[in-house]
Amino acid sequence: MPKSQLTNSELLRYSRQILLPEWDMDAQLKLANARVLMIGAGGLGNPAAQILVRAGLGFLRLVDFDSIEESNLQRQFLFQSSDVGLPKVEVAVRELQKINPWTTLEAVDLKIDVDHLPELLADIDLVLDGSDNFATRDMINQACVQANVPLLSAAAIGLEGQIAFFQPEQGCYRCLFGNGLNDDTRQCAESGVLASTTAVIASLQAHHALLYLGLGQAPLANRLLVWNGITMQQRVLKFAKDHSCPICSRPVS
Repeated sequence: MPKSQLTNSELLRYSRQILLPEWDMDAQLKLANARVLMIGAGGLGNPAAQILVRAGLGFLRLVDFDSIEESNLQRQFLFQSSDVGLPKVEVAVRELQKINPWTTLEAVDLKIDVDHLPELLADIDLVLDGSDNFATRDMINQACVQANVPLLSAAAIGLEGQIAFFQPEQGCYRCLFGNGLNDDTRQCAESGVLASTTAVIASLQAHHALLYLGLGQAPLANRLLVWNGITMQQRVLKFAKDHSCPICSRPVS
């Protein structure tokens, strides 16, 4: 059942947000009733999940199949040395619950596939994708289009990152990146990544999620934000729905 009001303890916790003229009680209640599916509990999922949970997200379903490695600790802030070898989602949910007891958290230790995604997307308002390869991103995109769920996709490598927001009726990941030939398929295990790069991109991803869930705003709709950590510059590029896209376009009858 949706929340109709916040407790006194919640009001105190979120008071600095509620004081903002751009973010009032209605926005906080919308966030408290929002349901997010986050795919990936790594360099992007760690900080993004923490920001959303601290801000007062109502429900988070976190999906990952990997275990914590020593090399993860450089940028995956929810994990400690003593967690090495444990499942990422279990540790992440354990730590996130300590941060905010009012957020309902669900850990799904699973490598996603086309069979599991429809169930994972059930009753979800927004998907945050922090996966690290085109095939997985494309599969998530297709499932989001079929379920008519908006997708907030982020990627980070080296000292660069990007974010885009997709609403199925306005275009999808395939419209922007085509068949993947133009996608950067490098992974941080192969090319490296600076700890601050994932933190910056995850923060921007979480910020956009808050704007969408609390205020109904989507400044990156039909746009790709590209961030360069060497020059400290970012660009926002427009893209249009591909009306011949095999994923989100339907033939005219």
